Amino acid sequence: MDPLLNIPQMAPLSPVSGSPKSGQGSGAAGSEGGVAFGDLLKQALQEVNQASAQSEEEARNLMTGESADMHTAMLAVQKADLSFQMMMAVRSKLIDAYREVMRMQM
Repeated sequence: MDPLLNIPQMAPLSPVSGSPKSGQGSGAAGSEGGVAFGDLLKQALQEVNQASAQSEEEARNLMTGESADMHTAMLAVQKADLSFQMMMAVRSKLIDAYREVMRMQM
């Protein structure tokens, strides 16, 4: 008996919900009417900012004595740090891709 046949089938991935608003030039929409790339970057930056703000609040609560849960504070700080590192890696890749495109000869 093939063990791979026992693995349940995954549901197909759904496209990213949302559509770009008309009149905004932050990025080109995909051919299927998906979210603009610029909007995805903006949303990712907002999530990183939110994680940073939450980690600052958790650390402040821990230092002032409002919260005694060091575990939650440390998790929030690590999540914010990891989010920031990921954002910087994406930024570096985007800059490298831009430089590569600029070096192309037409």
